Amino acid sequence: MDISLLVPALLGWIAGLLVNYVSDVLPVTRRLSQPACPNCRTKFSSAGLLRGWMDYLTLRACRNCRTRRSPRTWFVQIAFVASFLYFWLFPPPGLGLPLSLIVLTYFGVIIVIDLEHRLILHPTSLFGAVLGLVVGTYIYSRNNGILSGALTSLLGGIAGFVIMYLLYQLGALVARLRARRMRAAGQAEDDEEALGSADVLLTGTLGLMLGWPNIILGITAGALVGGAFGLLALIGHLVKRRYAENSLMTFIPYGPSLVLGAFYILYFF
Repeated sequence: MDISLLVPALLGWIAGLLVNYVSDVLPVTRRLSQPACPNCRTKFSSAGLLRGWMDYLTLRACRNCRTRRSPRTWFVQIAFVASFLYFWLFPPPGLGLPLSLIVLTYFGVIIVIDLEHRLILHPTSLFGAVLGLVVGTYIYSRNNGILSGALTSLLGGIAGFVIMYLLYQLGALVARLRARRMRAAGQAEDDEEALGSADVLLTGTLGLMLGWPNIILGITAGALVGGAFGLLALIGHLVKRRYAENSLMTFIPYGPSLVLGAFYILYFF
């Protein structure tokens, strides 16, 4: 075994801890704060600041209610160690190693929070916009200069924002149709949306990374991934014999699909 691989393994473990921490606290407090047990809401620091953080970072159970850390926590840790090892050995030629690992960590935060909470938070969108401009400028400035690279990145961001905004308006029509059908069936309305305004901001961020015209490929890839997820959800309904007209109107988080589409373009295209 090459002992140098301990470096990406350690970095991947640290990145996994960061993704888990941000995903645990940001949706709840809307700021970087002390983590708390998801079951009893007791802060880990209640056992002492240093001991509490050590408990959290070493993935120990809550000292108050003995609730173990979630399977997501362990999955994220293992996934990031494995992915950091892979990209350490095979760095994406367009991004290079350092940026590829930073972007991968950012994508992890977006996916976990959106899957668990149906949220794409403004702090992550703001950070992503800055990161996206840096990434897009870096990719497209190597052959044409920094100004040309920044312009290509900005055009991709604008195009991504505008395209998804138009789809967002279409999604609003779908949501209103769904609400009308629910009222006709005597069901209570909910706040489900086919697309959220945060998806528009996220697509603008991804557009900054992908640039113009690759944002078109990214949105297309994201749509294909979203369609695959939707098909799997429909099959799940059928297997569980939960088929009904309204089951076809069940919305799934679209942020992870967009991120996976952009991930494919950035890392493998």
